[in-house]
Amino acid sequence: MKKLDEIMELMTDEMEDFKVAILKLEVLSKQLSTLSIPISTEALDNNLNTFLEKQEEENMLKDEVLKEIDKKLKHARIIPNYLLILVCSLGILSLSLLGYFGWSSQERQNEKFELYQIFTETNNEKYQEYLLKNPEIQDDFKQWLEEKK
Repeated sequence: MKKLDEIMELMTDEMEDFKVAILKLEVLSKQLSTLSIPISTEALDNNLNTFLEKQEEENMLKDEVLKEIDKKLKHARIIPNYLLILVCSLGILSLSLLGYFGWSSQERQNEKFELYQIFTETNNEKYQEYLLKNPEIQDDFKQWLEEKK
């Protein structure tokens, strides 16, 4: 009997602990029901819409930056303007010098030809004078020229 009394006491202790645990669970469940955040589609829609709006604004900013980069790339040049001007001016200068040296060379050739003509004319006059003074040599000279041809 003694053992039965002890078992009964243990049983009552356990039942009291169980009641206390149940009471604590009830309190916690009430707190949970008052503290719970109701998840509704409206809240999700609002959060999603704000996120999408922010993302759209960021995309618009990125698009503007890309458009500016495209404009800069369209107007960009491989060769800078000052280098292009320098090359063109050197080309014009070299063509001018080439033309001047060609013209001066042609003028020198013309002067040499004129000097040669004057020289041959003066030599011909001297030959003619000499041949007029010595008619016998003139015949020999004519023969020599014919043999040469």
